[in-house]
Amino acid sequence: MSRRRFHTLPLFASVTLLTACVYLPTTVQGYDRDCQVVAKQMVLQAVQVASINGCANEGCVALIVAASAVTAASAIVSGTIVVAGNIVYWVERKTRCSSGP
Repeated sequence: MSRRRFHTLPLFASVTLLTACVYLPTTVQGYDRDCQVVAKQMVLQAVQVASINGCANEGCVALIVAASAVTAASAIVSGTIVVAGNIVYWVERKTRCSSGP
């Protein structure tokens, strides 16, 4: 194995592992005892959508690059939704908590 290939192997392996996932915003609920309200929070959930097995040519590299772009885009879009949703839930919780049960 050439020296150049040896250095790119860990990068290629890590990208391959990440490409099979997309990130989705999910709402979870919990009870806030201090305010006596049900509090909501958004989190990112990684979901595996595909597995790449037995690739050996340039088409495989193109597939991995495209899948990496989809993974990054889903993380950015879903992360933005999670941040905005958590701000809304925080304001809602503070409003309910200050007004009392």
